[in-house]
Amino acid sequence: MSRCIVFAHANSYPAGCYRVLFERWRGAGWRVEALDRFGHDPRFPVTSNWRQLCDQLLHFIDEDVRPDGPVALVGHSLGGMLSLMAACRRPELARSVVMLDSPVIAGVKAAFVAVAKTTGLAHRVGPAPIARQRRQTWPDREAVRQHFSAKKMFARWDPRVLDDYVQQGFEEADGQVCLRFSREIEARIYRTLPHHLPLLLRLRPPQCPVSFIGGTASVELRQAGAAASMKLAGERWRWMEGTHLFPFEKPDETAGMVLDLLG
Repeated sequence: MSRCIVFAHANSYPAGCYRVLFERWRGAGWRVEALDRFGHDPRFPVTSNWRQLCDQLLHFIDEDVRPDGPVALVGHSLGGMLSLMAACRRPELARSVVMLDSPVIAGVKAAFVAVAKTTGLAHRVGPAPIARQRRQTWPDREAVRQHFSAKKMFARWDPRVLDDYVQQGFEEADGQVCLRFSREIEARIYRTLPHHLPLLLRLRPPQCPVSFIGGTASVELRQAGAAASMKLAGERWRWMEGTHLFPFEKPDETAGMVLDLLG
């Protein structure tokens, strides 16, 4: 059976930020492939419920990964939901799914998301307006490092991951260092959050094991609600100490737990 992990990243964090996890998985004998950035290919724009981002993931698997059998789909936040959607749409591609703090929004909260998208409220509240105002240029990479290392959220990160973020999350342009992940695309992803997953899971449930690792201090998991994700994962639910960004805070522990779930 194919031992290939196809990884999908969280919103605004390119795949290179997960290098520490990838190296652990490769050291355990897995082939690891990851699409660099979702939403930046004009063939696969950000649309409601992320359907074309799921198309982008499936295209990447078919055209770039070209596996010799079903793959393990592992994703963080945005990436976990895309991995689940891909497994529902193309069950022959997935041997398993591991979702890293990627809560399935259901019930009243899913209805609220649908209304927020329809009325434009999603443009004005939540993370989208914050993303649109995010700082995007610095004089050099050392200034980037100092800027983020001083923030409470990033102070929790493993130093190796922060190094990778400084190198992989930014690019040099016009004598400055800029975000590689467009803040406009980041905001658009937040504004188009999927509210259709409960229906998708009823109509086309995944035909492979689905595991979920939740952060014990994840505000995002608490806001979205964990009930639907717990029902989906069942006995394959795990907790990891940390926030929504626990893969960056505890990369070694996260990588090891994923390997355990993959068996």
